[in-house]
Amino acid sequence: MLKFDEIDKNLLGLLQADCKKTTKEYAIRLGLSTTAVYERIKRLEKNQVIDKYVALVDKQKANKSFTAFCHVKLVQHTKEHINQFEREILKLDEVVECHHLSGDYDYILKIHVSDMKAYRNFMVTKLTAINHIGSTQSSFVINEVNHTTAIPL
Repeated sequence: MLKFDEIDKNLLGLLQADCKKTTKEYAIRLGLSTTAVYERIKRLEKNQVIDKYVALVDKQKANKSFTAFCHVKLVQHTKEHINQFEREILKLDEVVECHHLSGDYDYILKIHVSDMKAYRNFMVTKLTAINHIGSTQSSFVINEVNHTTAIPL
């Protein structure tokens, strides 16, 4: 495991907040040379601490502001059923997160669609069409109090 010093943590924080700045801008903020910051970024990329760079899209402007969390319980916990479910979930564009859980349900899905009608259509035509689902339970986001993609360091 790669050890982070305070400069690495601060640099990663700056990159997570806005990765479109220049190396020179980060260098100024960190009190380092441009070369030192460039080398640190390259080391973090090489060690796969930085996985990728992305653009975050506004859900409302993309007409995907209806967010649901759906718990899924499989009928059986066989390796075959788990693998098949996970393969099928990866094909569904509406599912932006899928986590295998401990507890009463096997999975929780985070789903973005345009509205309740689109969610119902997703459930009826896509999710419940996957084999080996025993039950589902949905919750709908009323207000997003906090949302970040940043990993605290």
